[in-house]
Amino acid sequence: MREFKNVAELADCVGEEIGVSEWFSIDQNRINDFADATGDHQWIHIDPERTETELGMPTIAHGFLTLSLVPMLTSQISTIKSVTRGINYGTNKVRFTNMVPVNSKVRAKSVLVEAQAKAGGTQLTSEISIEIQGQDRPAMVAETVSIVFE
Repeated sequence: MREFKNVAELADCVGEEIGVSEWFSIDQNRINDFADATGDHQWIHIDPERTETELGMPTIAHGFLTLSLVPMLTSQISTIKSVTRGINYGTNKVRFTNMVPVNSKVRAKSVLVEAQAKAGGTQLTSEISIEIQGQDRPAMVAETVSIVFE
């Protein structure tokens, strides 16, 4: 984990890769739990037999499951010691660029795109890529926005 003493130190890293998270396994139980939580029970996610029979492949994680891993994975990448609180301000764009087959390992890579004053804090815009172990193309690329306060 990369540690910054304050927001100014992080802001000096605009344009740089901040780091990568640990690898995280996406198993069928997690996919099924996400389907139950969201009501998205499309068979390509939850029916291994049908997916294998009809498509010749394993089930795949929901794109929004992949997106939902961003807070957990990015919390492993860096911390700012002086920050007292932070809020998720949203995303500017999200693209699901590759399928995540069941039992794949994924990790997040973070690049700081922008740091600017906002609402008494600092708005941080980052490009987050969710990489799939053993594949060149990421599963997802998102531009995330948060605001941190010191």
